Amino acid sequence: MKNRHAQPVAGYLFALVLAILVPALIVAIVLLNRTNDAQEGVVQALTNATVQAMGQSVDREISGMITTLRVISSDPSLQNGNLEEFYRRAVMALAGTGAYLLAVDSQYNQYFNTRAAFGEGLEKTSDTVTAARAVERSRPTVSGLFFGQVAGTWVYNVWLPLPSENPVRLLALTQNARDLTPVLHSRELPKGWNAVLVDASNAVISVATGNDIAIGDTLPIRRNIDNPTTGWIEETLHGERVVTVEWRSGLTGWRIVAWASAAQVKSPLGESLLQLAAWMLVIAIAASIVAFFIGKRLSQSVRGLRLDAQRLGRGEAVFERYYPVAEIGEVSRALVLASRERQAAERDVRFLMRELAHRSKNQMAVISAMAKQTARGATDVPSYVQALERRIMGLARSTDLLLAHGRAGVSIRELIDLQLNPFKPAEEDRVTIEGSDIRINPQGAQILGMAFHELAVNATQYGAFADELGRLLLTWSEEDEKVSLRWRETLSRPLQAIERKGFGTTVLRTMVGGALGALVERVEHADGVEWVFDIPMTALDPAFAAVRPDEQMEKRESE
Repeated sequence: MKNRHAQPVAGYLFALVLAILVPALIVAIVLLNRTNDAQEGVVQALTNATVQAMGQSVDREISGMITTLRVISSDPSLQNGNLEEFYRRAVMALAGTGAYLLAVDSQYNQYFNTRAAFGEGLEKTSDTVTAARAVERSRPTVSGLFFGQVAGTWVYNVWLPLPSENPVRLLALTQNARDLTPVLHSRELPKGWNAVLVDASNAVISVATGNDIAIGDTLPIRRNIDNPTTGWIEETLHGERVVTVEWRSGLTGWRIVAWASAAQVKSPLGESLLQLAAWMLVIAIAASIVAFFIGKRLSQSVRGLRLDAQRLGRGEAVFERYYPVAEIGEVSRALVLASRERQAAERDVRFLMRELAHRSKNQMAVISAMAKQTARGATDVPSYVQALERRIMGLARSTDLLLAHGRAGVSIRELIDLQLNPFKPAEEDRVTIEGSDIRINPQGAQILGMAFHELAVNATQYGAFADELGRLLLTWSEEDEKVSLRWRETLSRPLQAIERKGFGTTVLRTMVGGALGALVERVEHADGVEWVFDIPMTALDPAFAAVRPDEQMEKRESE
């Protein structure tokens, strides 16, 4: 019976070429559009920042002129009405700055203009409109571009009104418009961009780039002065579509207008599409060649499947590969899955073996140390056996917790309860245990378990548990990347000093201090002893703990 799902080799090859080229073409077009948008955004941000920097440079220039005017207006010769002396001092102050001072009366007649000799007959200022606005506003005012009769070129003024009782009603600093060109050139625009400085009537004050626009021309773009448009807009300049951007000064009302050819701004996308078409043609040819060789490799499918089965038998890793025949592909995937499961099982077995060996060595080392230290303080064999057995049982209780929870870690509250319950007095109010429950790793659980056991034994022998009215306060807190643990015994009688240092002291100082890198301090109070442990959080590593099986079951039941 003919397999209805089987496909000829030509069908597989055609599908393969389509599967490669079509998604690649779609992804490439999407990425090109995104890249072009991102690139355009970068250029837009850079251009806006540069235009703004140009405008701020102009504002600083104008602010400097206003400051200069205020300084000059405070000259005593002006206050005394000695205009000739004031004229002389102004000429000296402004020498080399490119700025000139003029003084006018309330009718805007010029007393003097430092462009001309003092006493030379001068007419009214050419900028009466701005002068009148400065008087009306009673603050410094910047004019637009105008042609100065005395200067004989395009200039602008910065007016400063003076008190009305002063014969000189206004002072003005006037400067040639072309002197602002270096200020605009202090910032470099991206390649292909042009920029000009225009006043409130769109008259060009200064030109940064663009040879076809001169000072005094009216800029034919960005004419909507009253309602400026933020961001980029497309306009037509000298028959060419351009992208424009502007920045407006709040100080002068002037604007920096920049533009570039729209075709140039959008050209990267068109060039990228052409390159993409060329590359796709190359890829199509390459894919056809590869498809030819794939046809030859179809006959090797069964051989590859046999090799995979042999690797699985030897316990080696089997990796998924492409087979053109559906049934062989399913068998191959099954072999890969079986290989992964076998590899994972072998890794788990090796891990458990290493963990078992590691824990066994640790237990033997701890028991050996306990046996040696217990022997030092024992006076006879029965007491030695009893003390050693008690300590081994304390270690065993900690081990029971480790075996119960495994990698999930041990609850410090469970560990404390397990070690202290055999020693606690019947009166529950004599023992206070406070602290948030945290999880600690196996090594920390074993060492702290032994420490709690030794503290409980000491309390039973000659401490808070041996005193009928004695009390124990056990607290811990987590702060500053460490766990601070405090064991405080309070007696009803004065504390008796104990000179002998036994196994308990070794555990508390050497093992807790050395193995866990903790700071251990023993404080003797008049009414009892206090142990303070500052243990680094890294030694207990609560982040290692996973969710315990019983906690996971409770969580599922609650859900």
